[in-house]
Amino acid sequence: MSSIAILEKIAKRLRIHSLQMTTAAGSGHPSTCLSCAEIMACLFFHEMRFNPGNSGAWENDEFVLSKGHAAPILWAAYAEAGIIPQDSLLDLRKIRSDLEGHPTPRMPWVKAASGSLGQGLSIGVGLALAQKLAGVKARTFVLLGDGECAEGAVWEAANAGREFKLGNLIAIVDVNRLGQSEPTMHEHNLKAYAKKFQAFGWEVYQVDGHKIEKIIEALARTRQGPKPKVILARTIKGKGVSFIEDKNGWHGKPLKPEDLGKALAELGPMPEVNAKKYVRSRQKVKGPKWKDRVEFELSSYKDKTATRLAYGLALEKLGRVNDRVVVIDGDVKNSTYTDKFFSAFPGRSFESFIAEQNMIGMAIGLAAKGFLPFAATFAAFLTRAHDQIRMAAYSFSNIKLCGSHVGVSIGEDGPSQMGLEDLAMFLPIPGCTVLYPSDGVSTEKCVQEAARQKGMVYIRTTRPATPILYAPEEEFPVGGSKVVKKSDHDAVTVIAAGITVHEALRAAEFLEKEGIRIRVIDAYSVKPLDGETIVKSARETGGRVVVAEDHFEQGGLGTAVALILPEKKLWKHLCIRELPRSGRPEELMAKYGIDAEAIAAAAKSLLT
Repeated sequence: MSSIAILEKIAKRLRIHSLQMTTAAGSGHPSTCLSCAEIMACLFFHEMRFNPGNSGAWENDEFVLSKGHAAPILWAAYAEAGIIPQDSLLDLRKIRSDLEGHPTPRMPWVKAASGSLGQGLSIGVGLALAQKLAGVKARTFVLLGDGECAEGAVWEAANAGREFKLGNLIAIVDVNRLGQSEPTMHEHNLKAYAKKFQAFGWEVYQVDGHKIEKIIEALARTRQGPKPKVILARTIKGKGVSFIEDKNGWHGKPLKPEDLGKALAELGPMPEVNAKKYVRSRQKVKGPKWKDRVEFELSSYKDKTATRLAYGLALEKLGRVNDRVVVIDGDVKNSTYTDKFFSAFPGRSFESFIAEQNMIGMAIGLAAKGFLPFAATFAAFLTRAHDQIRMAAYSFSNIKLCGSHVGVSIGEDGPSQMGLEDLAMFLPIPGCTVLYPSDGVSTEKCVQEAARQKGMVYIRTTRPATPILYAPEEEFPVGGSKVVKKSDHDAVTVIAAGITVHEALRAAEFLEKEGIRIRVIDAYSVKPLDGETIVKSARETGGRVVVAEDHFEQGGLGTAVALILPEKKLWKHLCIRELPRSGRPEELMAKYGIDAEAIAAAAKSLLT
């Protein structure tokens, strides 16, 4: 039997599995699976090289299903390849099964969650970059839907693929013409897609996506050359089932049992072919041997230092003891001070330019291959990548993010540059650690903690220089806090983080002159919060609590503290409650009520 005939049989098996699975589940997206059956057969059983017994092997080609709603055909391909049992397919979407409605890394072969469309190509950029850094010959394949090519993130990734000369990155676009609610922007006009990818410097191949011989010819042509490649495959949504072929309104609709019978009759009997025989692997290779330390010698701080500068200094020192660390920047490295890492380690530094969505996607891909990515930009601009950050959590991704230039304390640049929503963005994300250091020492220790911590970590840094509060021997474990001022006669607990810690200490000086003592807690670990210390201190100060933060009212430190306080009758929340304007930092902090005078006044108000 010819290889084309074998692949045709496998494609039919994938179609039948996809229909049966979605009907059994009572939900799912069979029509988008039917359109890419030949593509999946050619990839998994002809072109890709992987060891079905080892999802983490460095010699494996990687596959990203960017059109994550086609998950059933991915599970079907895994079953045909011998990765999962075929009888598990009918557990699709059941709570006890890892065969979820859209792929997540609960299935070990899935390196990143997909299904929020437009993100897969950026993840593919990160995976391909990791393969290139490791010096292995493996490649990364990304299957996109035509509808998601309307997403700007796709073109951010296309830019990056060209910039990094990722000849090992191959995208396949399943151009099946129909989106969820209506035809896609370009429908079956492959030339329109070709012009776009060519404009971004990609090699482009156009094929009939249902002709095996054309697909394998195009795949063969992608094996050489320094440019990333894309195969534009013209397909029919619902291919093989006449009553849903190329018909709008069938997106996300499984066939009813009686319709399934009709569809299977059209497709014919399940072909007899042992697809596992056609899975091919490469010779085993060893992955990188990394130095993997976290501890480094801290800087000797004498003068005021901006925590953003301390972050850059710490990152460069971390890079010297840990060569898993890679750094991605969003064209602000001379403001976040990641330029220090770029200068020291140009081979592990990657400029994403002003493309924050791609920056996070790249980080997810790099982390999936074992690298330790740190990505930084202004906190305000991370909001552009909120969906990628959210999906990174669902990918259990070990990425570390830094947002600088937070709050009104950045000063004259004005509200467009002020990160005032970032804590509200990161705190609800499952498994995300949030650290907000107040001086140079605590910043460097927080960078160490971030590297040590498994999972996503967000570090919030400040623009102005602040005094040094801590000695180098101080530790800053995740979930801790620092009581920076305390006496047996404290009347109010003030909880602050970052720049407001310094304002709280100034407020304590003012109040002492009036015979009023306050306790000041540096809640550098905003999540997890040190609830034990905060609640204990609140009780010891008569339940009187002031929270001061350079952030909008909802979703920040104040919200986190409010959730744990047993009583909130005697508390004040100082924060930014209106849209700010440009001005000097000290003017803005006074105007919006988070400076030392405002903290002192709030504390006194709780005593009357």
